[in-house]
Order: sequence, then C-alpha cells, then structure tokens
Amino acid sequence: MTAPARVVVLAGGVGGSKFVLGVRDALRARGLADTTAALTVVVNTGDDLWLSGVRLQPDVDSITYALAGVNNSEQGWGRAGDTERVNEEIQQWGAGWPWFTLGDLDLGTHLARTGWLREGLTPTQVLERMSARWQLGARLLPMTDAEVDTIVELNDASRMHFQEWWTRHRARLAPARFENPGIDESAPAPGVEAAIAEADIVLLAPSNPVVSIGPILAVPGMSEALRQTSAAVVGVSPIIGGRVVRGMADVCLGAIGVQTSAAAVAAHYGSRADGGVLDAWLIGEEDSAESAAIDDAGIRSVVVPLWMKDAASSAALAEAALSAVSI
Repeated sequence: MTAPARVVVLAGGVGGSKFVLGVRDALRARGLADTTAALTVVVNTGDDLWLSGVRLQPDVDSITYALAGVNNSEQGWGRAGDTERVNEEIQQWGAGWPWFTLGDLDLGTHLARTGWLREGLTPTQVLERMSARWQLGARLLPMTDAEVDTIVELNDASRMHFQEWWTRHRARLAPARFENPGIDESAPAPGVEAAIAEADIVLLAPSNPVVSIGPILAVPGMSEALRQTSAAVVGVSPIIGGRVVRGMADVCLGAIGVQTSAAAVAAHYGSRADGGVLDAWLIGEEDSAESAAIDDAGIRSVVVPLWMKDAASSAALAEAALSAVSI
C-alpha cells in the first residue's frame, strides 16, 4: 500500500476526533512517518459561541486535543486531568452557564484564542498558532473565518443556542429547524478550497450530518468545491444498525426529515453524479441490507466494521475509507 499524498477530512465532534486519529494512524501504517503535509482536517465551527467573554470552539478544541493526545477520552471533550476551580468561581459570580462546565486548562485555550482574536488574528491564524504547540500530524483549518453559530428553533417558535439545547436540555426539546446566522455571507477559510482541489481523496467523517458536517457543507462554495475536485469523496456513516453511535443525531435528522438509517443519510448527502457530494459511502455490517438502495442512488456502498472501539479499530476504519476507491 502506498500513502496518498493529500488527504482532506471534513469533521466535527467526538466521532470526527476518533476518525481523524484513525486516518493519521492509517497513513503512518502506510509508511508516512510525518503526516502533517499529507493530512488536512476541515473542522466544523458551526457550534462556536461566546461565553463569559471568551470565544469557544468545541469541535476545533476536541480535534486539536485528540491529535495532541491531551483530550479527556472518557468524557469525550475537554482536557485530560483538568480541574474546575475557575469555572466554580465564575458560577459563584452568577456568570456563565451552570450546566456548561469549562475546565481550567480548557479556559486557558479559550483565553489565548480570545486574546489573539481581539488582536486582529483570524480564526485560521489562531488555529495555526494553536496547532504549533503540539506535533499534531495534521494541518487544521476552520471551515470559515466568519462567526457562524448554530441556533435551534423549537416547535413553539422559541430559540436558543445549539449548545444550550444540546448540553442543558440533552435534545429533549423538539426542534423545528436549525439555523446558522451569517453562513450565507461566509466563505471557506483560506486554504480550504485549495486543499480540496488538490486532494487525492476527501473523507467525510462519521460526524453528526446536521450540526457537524451540515454547517461545513452549507458554507457557500464548499459543496461546489467537493463536486469539482478530481479527488474521490468518501463518507463514513454515523448510523450503525439503524441507530446513532453517539449523542442525539437522530433527533437532528428527524428535524430535517431524514430517517435514522445509513441509506437515508447517504441520500441526504447525495451522489456527485446527481449534484450531491458522495462517490462512496461506508456502512456497517449491520446495515448491509441497505447496500442496494445506496448503490441505486449512484453512491458506491462499502460494507465494513464501523465501530471505533480503540485506536486499532479506528485506524482500520480509516484504512477502509482510504481504500474504498482507487487512489
């Protein structure tokens, strides 16, 4: 096996973090000792927010920490071994959100980021500085330099930030729609379109299709870049056995009228031949009966084990994605 020279991954959330680690390991297993120049990760920034005066980028931080090996793997977010003294003090002042915990080490990241942003750096430049602290083995790019948060509108027409709906209410409030104010005026971050155009393969991580991959694809020009690239575009299903792997993605899918099935999510992304973004779609062995429907939609189905239980299984899944088409 030879290592492809250029791999781009669109990712967000815990599933995205695990998959990106797997891609890095798969590339190393193919003989690529330094994967930094080969692997570009376009990270969702659609669930970013301002809180207590600092800018939070949950997906950016989760993927950065995971690649750096300092993430809290049990919790799924934040830093390993973190403490919460500052967060407790913030809440004693009645500031912040009592149901949204910020660790002390994590707050250090947010403070550094906010300071750089206030000095005039763009999110792309900030992420470049953050990445320089550790040997990540990947280049990280935000999906856009514009501020694009996610707002959830409920059935009663009330609205709240996605993080409140997701973390405080655990998606128990029925959503009518998800909105990304400002996204129509945004543009892909510098380097994103070029990375996609020059890629040998583009991978869609098994992240939430609505609030992780969805905002990335909604940035004007992003889907078109995927349709125009000469690289194959391969996605990995976040649905196994008709169920979501983690979180409440099924609630999100229901809000946009998409069934919780591997075939339905593939159809949601669509075939590149018909104006969508996918060439191939990896599904679990539990969903092999859906292969024919996916193939009929113009997307090549590939049945593989999808569970990312550890580093080895994550790397195996990534290798399957890299091998799904000829590169």
